[in-house]
Amino acid sequence: MPSVAAFSSWAKTMKDAFLQAMSRAANSVCVVTTDGGAGRAGVTVSAMTSVSVDTPKPSLLVCVHSLSPACDAIQRNRVFCANLLSSEQADVSNSFAGRTDAKGVDKFNAASWTTGETGAPLLEGALANFDCRVMHDVLVGSHRIFVGEALAVASPKDGLPLLYFDRDYAEPAKVTA
Repeated sequence: MPSVAAFSSWAKTMKDAFLQAMSRAANSVCVVTTDGGAGRAGVTVSAMTSVSVDTPKPSLLVCVHSLSPACDAIQRNRVFCANLLSSEQADVSNSFAGRTDAKGVDKFNAASWTTGETGAPLLEGALANFDCRVMHDVLVGSHRIFVGEALAVASPKDGLPLLYFDRDYAEPAKVTA
């Protein structure tokens, strides 16, 4: 049986290898917002994807760190909007990722917002807004997975998405076949 120290070393090595490998995945960047009785909050995430369109309402998921104030607010408000950022909105991402001095609701000063059907803030100028009601949430390790049914969807702007790749921002380049 391996020692505790050997297991700790293996776990750290595996975690580092996993993080390095995941840095090779290019992910779109979203600011996930909520508002309601638990208050207004938002956070930058790179883990957002569709779940199913073959349900009464299309669904998607977002993963939010469980220690984020936005996580608690989404869980209590039971609504969120996944705002898909354009390549021109790195400053908005930085604000909601905690890379600026803005705290709490002051993060919302980084952009202009409207209110969605659920009451969640919708980012003006985003490539897409997915206004959702929480259907399911589950804690997995350090993150909570929220599955939401989309009550309203908008694609107000054309442009390139902001990507997170190799631990930095990027934008895609079109490739011809």
